[in-house]
Amino acid sequence: MFCSRCGATLPEGSAFCTNCGTPVPQHPGSPPGAPIAAPLPQGAYAAQPMFLAPPLPYAGFWLRFAAYLIDGVIMGICFIPVIAILALATGAGAALSHIQNSPPEDFVFPAAVIMFVLLLIVAIIGGAWLYYALMESSTWQATLGKRAIGLMVTDIEGKRLTFGHATGRYFAKMITGMVPLAIGYIMAGFTQKKQALHDFIAATLVLKRM
Repeated sequence: MFCSRCGATLPEGSAFCTNCGTPVPQHPGSPPGAPIAAPLPQGAYAAQPMFLAPPLPYAGFWLRFAAYLIDGVIMGICFIPVIAILALATGAGAALSHIQNSPPEDFVFPAAVIMFVLLLIVAIIGGAWLYYALMESSTWQATLGKRAIGLMVTDIEGKRLTFGHATGRYFAKMITGMVPLAIGYIMAGFTQKKQALHDFIAATLVLKRM
């Protein structure tokens, strides 16, 4: 056995260190002279017990709805310049102005407007996909809206999503949106783990940060 202060080797059953005089502790209830566990050498640290953090609570429907509104406002502001750029690039603005000034019998829906609408749909879907997939697979594990409310998205085991997993979750929302009366989203209010339909499909959770 060793001295807990200087690390000197001591004979079994010693009451004091022969080198520095430090008392040698005995295990409670053990008879005098019983061997005890050797202390660590000087400068070494004992391993501390690992304490697991308590699981985070699931985020319910209203918290998720508030985050969705914030994300909607942010994305709406970001798409304003995109709409202006597409209108100029396709000539849709000029075409609509011409339609308004034309007599009803001369009305012909121009190809520029159709092109503008198609490109706008692609931009909205693509922009929203990148926004949600990149943010929810980042170290934040949340969009700006979820971050503001204190939410995070994880897989079913509480781990961070990959970009591919976050992509699957985003497109699963399209299936959720097809369910009448928004029941696919309302499921987050009454399912056991507060999962919406797309969370079941993508095997994900939305948790509330402590």
